[in-house]
Amino acid sequence: MINLLDIKTPATPESKAVKSSFGLENHGLQNLGGVYWNLNTPALYEEALFRKEGRIAQGGPFVCSTGKHTARAANDKFVVKEPGSEDHVWWGQYNRPYTPEKFGVLYARLQGFLQGHDVFVQDCYVGADPEHRIAVRVITEYAWHSLFARNMFLPVENPDESARFVPEFTLICAPSFQGMPEIDSTATKTFIVLSFDQKIAIIGGTGYAGEIKKSMFTVMNYILPLKGVMSMHCSANVGRDGAVAIFFGLSGTGKTTLSADPNRNLIGDDEHGWSDAGVFNHENGCYAKVISLSETAEPEIYACTHRFGTILENVVYDPVSRVLDLDDDRHTENTRASYPMDFIGNSVPSKRAGHPRDIVMLTCDASGVMPPIARLSTEQALYHFISGYTAKVSGTEMDMNKEPTITFSTCFGGPFMVHHPGFYADLLKRKIDRYGVRCWLVNTGWVGGPYRVGKRISIRHTRALLNAALDGKLDQVAYRKDPVFGFEVPTECEGVPQGVLNPESSWPDQKAYWDRYFELGSRFIDNFKKFADGCPPEVAAAGPKRR
Repeated sequence: MINLLDIKTPATPESKAVKSSFGLENHGLQNLGGVYWNLNTPALYEEALFRKEGRIAQGGPFVCSTGKHTARAANDKFVVKEPGSEDHVWWGQYNRPYTPEKFGVLYARLQGFLQGHDVFVQDCYVGADPEHRIAVRVITEYAWHSLFARNMFLPVENPDESARFVPEFTLICAPSFQGMPEIDSTATKTFIVLSFDQKIAIIGGTGYAGEIKKSMFTVMNYILPLKGVMSMHCSANVGRDGAVAIFFGLSGTGKTTLSADPNRNLIGDDEHGWSDAGVFNHENGCYAKVISLSETAEPEIYACTHRFGTILENVVYDPVSRVLDLDDDRHTENTRASYPMDFIGNSVPSKRAGHPRDIVMLTCDASGVMPPIARLSTEQALYHFISGYTAKVSGTEMDMNKEPTITFSTCFGGPFMVHHPGFYADLLKRKIDRYGVRCWLVNTGWVGGPYRVGKRISIRHTRALLNAALDGKLDQVAYRKDPVFGFEVPTECEGVPQGVLNPESSWPDQKAYWDRYFELGSRFIDNFKKFADGCPPEVAAAGPKRR
């Protein structure tokens, strides 16, 4: 906002009360309007409402629209190709090269655009482990984006620390500023550009807050592995006995839902590191999909959607009563809630725990052929980690249709991985071997037939299988060897019917089942060819067999 009339906004008096001595001029930002430093949640509510960025719904959540972009603009992300980092980057579909010269021009235009504009600053950390966290400055055009950063990243502890704060990485988000493809060589007017050498990320042309979160995840995925620390797209929780479990999976596979288990304590729902000291959350908050959220099946997350401090993106509500309608997908199926993790009552305050006893790799199989759970050898775990198979659920990325699409997103988070997948897989192998981790593949997709024919595996059955695996009960049952993938499938589990445990038996046409299953196996084999050269032969051999 350009405040030409110099109107005093609600937080003007306290806008500089928690200011860093390392000013915005150090980022080349000058002649700005108002600069609002490290405002807390109530102040950011007041500013966002004053600027008509959203409304308050019943219970207190802040409801806003992200505009044209209701999901990540995956095709608009670029990485600057620079001498200090280019040899470490896996260039290609997810890491599109961008020249330093173009970046300089684009950044200069952004600096010019922000002159006269009000901006909001949040100084915070990414990474709950003090040894491996990075200091991050998030500069935003919108007040609600500043609240998002405050929810999702770890806050500075006190005013004295804020005064001394010097960022190691800076992110600037200005949705009103658009790229010019003919000048900037961007794909569209939207852009997300990261420079690892200059330690800055810039976002323009999109109001989708997930770009802020995922940009910093990408940064951690670059920095931490170079220090021997695994950076992972996973949720994590810990049992009452101290046993840690991590859940790899893409959006829509159940990471957030399954990790928010009332019988276990939540470490985090999406992004973690794994150091020699154990697992630690990258974030301070959760960013959950809330479309058709069930109060019965997911009470912890549901309760968060009705709390002051939660941001609801593109959620429909009645303008008179302000009652939410979480089932309405008129804006998008990718409705989201951002809230501090301590809104989940059984979360771990330190956001850290020990080394995992179990690794769970989640997939949402739209083919309806994979078993609901399987025990993996180390080599099989690495094969499935590198493959990253799931069905892309509509709404997670822009330009997706309603039908789930078979996809392979390496490391269960290809768009955010910077190094070659083999680099991450080698780190994971060393940790699995060192700490004796058990590995599982869990399918949260369809059973009894493919999408539109079968039905989605119920959360109740998935939880029963997971609890049995994590509690060691599946160690006591017999297993069968899967004829396609070679992994081991339990033949029984209390509370889970045979029609779910053995998908073949729930298909009316057995030949159609096996045709579909071997076809899926062939898709795995064809996809893995692009990684085979960088993987040990025993990992490549751990995949499925052709008929």
